[in-house]
Amino acid sequence: MHTILVLYYSQHGATRQLAQQIARGVEAVSGCQARLRTVPKVSAVCEATAPCIPDTGAPYVELQDLQDCAGLALGSPTRFGNMAASMKCFWDGTTGLWLQGALAGKPACVFTSTSSQHGGQESTLLSMMIPLFHHGMVMVGLPYSEPALSSTSTGGTPYGVTHVAGTNNDRPLSDDEKKLAFAQGQRLAQMAVRLAAN
Repeated sequence: MHTILVLYYSQHGATRQLAQQIARGVEAVSGCQARLRTVPKVSAVCEATAPCIPDTGAPYVELQDLQDCAGLALGSPTRFGNMAASMKCFWDGTTGLWLQGALAGKPACVFTSTSSQHGGQESTLLSMMIPLFHHGMVMVGLPYSEPALSSTSTGGTPYGVTHVAGTNNDRPLSDDEKKLAFAQGQRLAQMAVRLAAN
């Protein structure tokens, strides 16, 4: 069984919803299972601590989850055209895995949610790719052979699936966004199976 890690940070729930759709796509591939994980929120107060287990959603990720996965889907909301600090903080702590080359050759994809259509989706996706390239991962995009990518008026890019949540974070995932997230998870899992076979 190939485990695909779907690692995300979500403050208002939209990125988590994308992660869940990606996980559905992963599990549509025979021999693959999705493992949903998140990262704790970073606090500006030095004394603040996060609970050991989140109140809701997926458990916190451990470095072993990365070591054990056959592939990775990485998601974060956009923060001024960049990944959220909580996700960046997690990746800053992965030097040990980098030194071992633990992620080299594994496939990965990225996804994001923004409040507005032009809220920095593509730059956020690119910012999440940078540490993955440093780890030697193989990036899996979302090709235009997915029909919804050409017809969507909501989220979606060839760099990875996106969602437009609205300024009040009240827009549900559109049908196109759901299709694209499912397709991205499926594509990632298929690539993990192919790479593992080699």
